[in-house]
Amino acid sequence: MTDLAAINPTLLVFALIVASTPILLAALGELVVERSGVLNLGVEGMMIVGAICGFAAAYESQSPLLGFAAAALGGAALSLIFAFLTQFLLSNQVATGLALTLFGLGLAAMLGQNYSGEAVPATPRLNLGPISDIPFVGRVVFGHDWVVYFSLLMAALVWAFFKYTRPGLILRAVGENHDAAHALGYPVVAIRVAAIAFGGAMAGLGGAYISLVRVPTWTEGMTAGAGWIALAIVVFGAWRSGRVVLGAYLFGGVTILQLNLQAAGVAMSPELLSASPYLITIAVLVVISADRSRAALNAPAALGRTFHASS
Repeated sequence: MTDLAAINPTLLVFALIVASTPILLAALGELVVERSGVLNLGVEGMMIVGAICGFAAAYESQSPLLGFAAAALGGAALSLIFAFLTQFLLSNQVATGLALTLFGLGLAAMLGQNYSGEAVPATPRLNLGPISDIPFVGRVVFGHDWVVYFSLLMAALVWAFFKYTRPGLILRAVGENHDAAHALGYPVVAIRVAAIAFGGAMAGLGGAYISLVRVPTWTEGMTAGAGWIALAIVVFGAWRSGRVVLGAYLFGGVTILQLNLQAAGVAMSPELLSASPYLITIAVLVVISADRSRAALNAPAALGRTFHASS
């Protein structure tokens, strides 16, 4: 019997934000990478490595903060392998990114063998005093841990970086025409390596949020395709940080809604409900791709193209 009244709006929106945060972190990192002209399909691998590095560090140190720091370093280190292969050895970006994901999944499974079923200290929520006690708004807006607010801050900083700073303009120029940027004297490879490392660190943080906050335990393959969704959200957001935030929260909302609908006893196949976030993501991408001229206009012109300095 369906009982939609059992769905608590406050808990629903609260859970939506928690579910969206790891995807938002990873998508923001990939946004910067792609704006530099590099297509890194290894986001899933970097997220799962960040998840195990963060969990292991938090478990051994009993400090969630150290766990997030280790996750960022782990994700960045894995991304630098991709950077070395694609920017110095000039390997194919698509093939290398796919290999990075497979490598990351295998590495995380190996590193996590001794941590299955273990627990880590909880990441505390920010204590904002009486503000947190305001009905609905207090719990939904002011009742989260610091990582949620950090992800929104990073979205604002990425937007400001591209819109108002000279380094952001240079990175965009590299992503649009790396040959012209090189001719003007900009270090194309160094800029792209820095962008790739930033993307890896953000993906690592996203993975750690899953293993330390959303599901505070270690389970093999626990990212469950979140990295692929982050990649899709960058396209959905037309390579703009504000739209990436919207896309991440849209996917997070669909994910949490389908769980609540299952709990409410909606007369629908549980398997179909579980697949609905991914099906909706695919549908949105198909609609966006239908207007090819607009998609091409928004995408960085040099995205996925190998840069080779002639002099």
